[in-house]
Amino acid sequence: MGELFETLEKQRYFIIAEIGVNYYDIAKKENISNLDAAKLMCYEAKNAGVDAVKFQTYKAEKIASKFSPAYWDTSEEPTKSQFELFQKYDLFGQKEYEEIALYCKEIGVLFLSTPFDFEAVDYLDSLMEYYKISSSDITNIPFIRYICKKGKPILLSTGASTEDEIDKALTEIKESGNKVILMHCVLEYPTPDEHANLRRISALKNKYPEMIMGFSDHTKPEDRYDVIKTAYILGAEVIEKHFTLDKNLTGNDHYHAMDVTDVKKIKKHLERLKIIMGKNEISYLESEEPARMNARRSIVALNDLKKGYAVRREDICFKRPGTGISPELYKSVEGRYVSHDIKADTILKWDDLI
Repeated sequence: MGELFETLEKQRYFIIAEIGVNYYDIAKKENISNLDAAKLMCYEAKNAGVDAVKFQTYKAEKIASKFSPAYWDTSEEPTKSQFELFQKYDLFGQKEYEEIALYCKEIGVLFLSTPFDFEAVDYLDSLMEYYKISSSDITNIPFIRYICKKGKPILLSTGASTEDEIDKALTEIKESGNKVILMHCVLEYPTPDEHANLRRISALKNKYPEMIMGFSDHTKPEDRYDVIKTAYILGAEVIEKHFTLDKNLTGNDHYHAMDVTDVKKIKKHLERLKIIMGKNEISYLESEEPARMNARRSIVALNDLKKGYAVRREDICFKRPGTGISPELYKSVEGRYVSHDIKADTILKWDDLI
């Protein structure tokens, strides 16, 4: 079944720390190598309590034209083109990701990385149990088909996507027999609260009830974590959010990321929600049994009833507790004969009647 699904079955939520390429800035701050910074972030994320860490695997020349404009908040990340931004953070290749994946295995956290080209799909295959398909590739059908051939479960992000685009991508994945986790996402960095559009999770869940839902969050963390909590309540069990060791660093994805403290608080909130949300079924709790027995009503003798008397509707009323004959069966009581003398206000039981 795989670690992600097993954790969901047991824990009922799964947190992915999207390290992305934030380790480059951490390396500069800590005066360490990029590889050591990547490992440090994995270590800190694991100790904070995440279930998986995720990177982004790309080469600038394979992902963006040199003339691709920026679409993010340039007051936070001043780079003016996508190509220039990707070029800053594309130094890692197969060797580095193999070392990171091995390190993640050693410390006990799941390794993931989103591939953005065919070569990355191939060399990441032996390192990962799951593939993540970026929202930006949801219409890249040849790429989706290529990933599907690997035969692994897929986390599919749906940011900036129409219903028809999601349907087409899912059709490709389903025809290949791959399991899917569908991720609500808003491609706006950072995402203001008024654009979080969390009800879309409910809409996705209603349309695709057989699928596990997730949420890739780009809002800025706030003290109460209302966005993530609401997403979880609406059905998003897989929570993905950018991760940093310093939210004050400029550029890239630090300004809307969670840090170690955030992860710990988010887990605490999810654990509480897991408890208070209960089971997705219509039933009563064992703890309600005393109230069920004592606060409900029974059929009660309104008057003294003599042995052999045929009970009429006007001879009975309905009072607590619910330990006698239920009021819903009053028709079955009418016309029955009293088996022995009964005093008024007696809770009727079946052996009182013949």
